[in-house]
Amino acid sequence: MVDAVVSFVVNRLGDFLIKEAGFLGGVENEVRWLRDELGSMQSFLKDAEERQYGDGLIQGWVSDIRELAYDIEDVLDTVKLNVQRIPGCFPPSVRSCMFYTGNLYNTNIGKKIEDFKNRLRDISGRRQLYGLREYSNQETRSSALGRLRDIRRSVSFGVEEVNVVGFEDDAQEVLTKLLNNEARRFVISIYGMGGLGKTTLARKLYHNSDIKMRFECRAWVSVSQDYIIRDLLQRIVKSFEFKTKKMEDLDKMNEEDFGRYLHESLQGRSYLLVIDDVWNKEAWRSLKAAFPDNKTGSRVVITTRSKEVAESSDERTHAHHLRYLRQDESWQLFCEKAFQHFIADEELNNLGREMVQKCNGLPLAIIVLGGILSRKRPQEWRLVHDDLWQHLRADSIEIQFLLALSFNSLSYQLKQCFLYLGLFPEDSEIKIEKLIHLFVAEGFIPEVQNHIMEDVAKDYLDELINRSLVQVGRRSWGRIHTCRVHDLLRDLAIEKAKELNFLYIYGDITPVMSSCPRQAIYSTKERALWLQNSNPRLRSLLLFVSSVGVAAAEDLEIKGQQFKTMCRKFSSLRVFDIRSPILVKQRILAKEIGKMTHLKYLGLKDKHFGIFNLRRLQTLVVDNPHFKLPAEISRLQELRHLIGNFSYGLESIVNLTKLQTLRTVMIQSWARINTEKLLNLRELRVNGYMDLIVFFLDSMANLESLRILVVQLSRHEYCFSSLQPLSRCRQLMDLRLLGRINKLPENLHIVFTNLECLSLHKSHLEDDPMPQLEILPNLTVLDLGPHFYDGKKMMCSAKGFVRLEILLLEVSVDDLEWQVEEGAFPRLRGFSILPDNSKLTIPERLRSLPSPDRSEFRAY
Repeated sequence: MVDAVVSFVVNRLGDFLIKEAGFLGGVENEVRWLRDELGSMQSFLKDAEERQYGDGLIQGWVSDIRELAYDIEDVLDTVKLNVQRIPGCFPPSVRSCMFYTGNLYNTNIGKKIEDFKNRLRDISGRRQLYGLREYSNQETRSSALGRLRDIRRSVSFGVEEVNVVGFEDDAQEVLTKLLNNEARRFVISIYGMGGLGKTTLARKLYHNSDIKMRFECRAWVSVSQDYIIRDLLQRIVKSFEFKTKKMEDLDKMNEEDFGRYLHESLQGRSYLLVIDDVWNKEAWRSLKAAFPDNKTGSRVVITTRSKEVAESSDERTHAHHLRYLRQDESWQLFCEKAFQHFIADEELNNLGREMVQKCNGLPLAIIVLGGILSRKRPQEWRLVHDDLWQHLRADSIEIQFLLALSFNSLSYQLKQCFLYLGLFPEDSEIKIEKLIHLFVAEGFIPEVQNHIMEDVAKDYLDELINRSLVQVGRRSWGRIHTCRVHDLLRDLAIEKAKELNFLYIYGDITPVMSSCPRQAIYSTKERALWLQNSNPRLRSLLLFVSSVGVAAAEDLEIKGQQFKTMCRKFSSLRVFDIRSPILVKQRILAKEIGKMTHLKYLGLKDKHFGIFNLRRLQTLVVDNPHFKLPAEISRLQELRHLIGNFSYGLESIVNLTKLQTLRTVMIQSWARINTEKLLNLRELRVNGYMDLIVFFLDSMANLESLRILVVQLSRHEYCFSSLQPLSRCRQLMDLRLLGRINKLPENLHIVFTNLECLSLHKSHLEDDPMPQLEILPNLTVLDLGPHFYDGKKMMCSAKGFVRLEILLLEVSVDDLEWQVEEGAFPRLRGFSILPDNSKLTIPERLRSLPSPDRSEFRAY
């Protein structure tokens, strides 16, 4: 696994030689020697990593290579930062001389390179002494472009898809209990060992259309081994989506307030609460008082590994033991994963059946095995089979070995991405967008010509999902919005990461690893430990401390001198996400945060901070509703993603040529800027008034790279004069409009050739929109909200909507007539209509389709 770090640094050295050759002066040959010599060590790492267990000498050799690779990476980042500071007014030859004499040796970098050479010579000599064998490793030596070709991009639309092969009888049994006529609230516990599919079954039930119709409100919360009752109650409130409280009001509530608020809000309502991954029987008992037994048929579902927890959670509990899969069910599940890219012959079928039999009906083992083999050539199946047979225990495959085998088959880029997931708390839903931005900031994604790094990062995540190492969480507009990692796989990621000194989680029983480059904090109790850390190599610090209310505010307060000390000690940070409520005085934060000059990813709740020196910043996320962009933002030439609510100061972004994401801004500010240089903008979200819409639309003509456009405008009496300027946005895939349009462009299908998702709310269209919408060649999700159409008749032809998968329809006209010819919507998989009592005649074929969760298709 050290190969992942070494390969990464070798590639960075190569990129450095190409991009900064003019600044290297007399040390270019030394840097080239480092790259070549370190690269040659890779061919011996496979043997070393296999032999290091139980051999302290080889284990030390592997550790030395890892530490050397980290040290080289530190120097590369320092040199790159110094290069960026060299004035641009000097010719290249002069800048090279300035860099060589004024930066390399004054900062001891030249001496460090010489030290690296000596260390590497020593490592090479010891390699010969230990008799390490050389292996060829085509994957680690292949080009980044070649690796990209092997990764299959997967964009999946549709309703919640939960594979419950073999659980049809279990699902029906639990569903019957949930829907019975008993008025009293009771608990249904689903229990069984890890990897059996308890959460999968619960999620399938949670999204069942009959469940959605039966219960007025539903909530899902994961408990895990460590939990805080107030945090659980707050997450349940957010999951129920009660609209009576603002988010800032929720942050001020304590545990008692949340309990009272929930109890009052649920009075007279039928509710379903799913409590996932419960480890002790006190969890539900601590929450129970907040959930009234109001004889409305409410239900609570608990998933747990413990039979004792399942049977004793409540005095009214139905415990359901989830069984193992039968052989026929196991084979069906395996085939769905393994045979995605080819048709199996008799030999592969026989090999597959032998391996599946040894999984003993454990679904997680089966899908991971299928994921491994789906990426193997048919002739490689025998090698996997033989490897498994050497590690059988009690005539069955151990799940831990199978998970490790899947991990070992990953490329070094995918290994890094998978290990990084170990930083996130157990059972957490991780936003895909955040992961992508973090992967890029961490340097895991190679820069490849004609490829955008964020797209490559998304490909990596898709590959991990395809291999069943990462699970799909929630969807947004049909696309995967969040992901999660099964407990057993997270344990594997943490175990492997610790071997590599890749990450550290505060609160672990192991002592703090002072040299660990990536660290995470889960609890307010760990704040003091974090501030005592003196790790100069710390690259990433992620805080997952949730809002804790006024009572615990003192636990999170950081004194001014502490924060100054922290910024000085952690000056090498690349990733700093403190959107959790860490309390620092604003003037201190504003002054000190700018000293972290290596930062690439910064997440803050505060609205006052200094960014003058953050020249390498790529992603800035500000969770504050009242934020004015400072003029200094224009200096951040590497900025790619600007996320928050920005009401003023937008004029400063005009020179940010690498900017890809901008949300959310007021249209008043947008109308005052020149967008000619924003050539890479891919996502834009604006709010404001429609009297500025003409200025807004004119600005779209420059944004040819735009993929997502979300517009929420007030004063609906105004209308779009024309959508024609959007015709330049040829890459537009997602368009969501709230506001009066009146008419769609006649050439809609030509203007929006690539459009996949379209939302129209309060558009007040005068003519039937279906003839124009149904010929959009790639339209997959269509959300027609309230007052989208003022007419009386709609017509969908037999050849219409050939690719549409999701249709959300909200009817505002009582006597609307809708004709749907046979053959329309051939791929439709999800259909929802509001209001439910609409007089609209719906074809039976559409009514029988699953109803998507509308919360996953919110327009704004």
